[in-house]
Amino acid sequence: MSQTKPLWYWPAISTAALLSIPLIGGFISENVNWSLFDFLIGGALIFVVASVELLLWRSLPKKGRWPVMLFLMLLFAILWAEMAVGIFGSPIAGS
Repeated sequence: MSQTKPLWYWPAISTAALLSIPLIGGFISENVNWSLFDFLIGGALIFVVASVELLLWRSLPKKGRWPVMLFLMLLFAILWAEMAVGIFGSPIAGS
């Protein structure tokens, strides 16, 4: 008998895996200086994007999946870069 995993299982696993990179980097190098707030915001952003992507992947028809997924990943990358280094100089820009 196989049990189905809850819908949030894979987004949570991917969030933990991606956030382990800066966590380990912080132990190895002085250049990675993330605060608890950085981990919370990064984790929330990764988890929400991964969850939305999973829901859209399951609900969209095959032909419409890839453009929507590419747009979502581009939006994620732009938002992450803006929050990290402030490429546009908005109020959410990092240092």
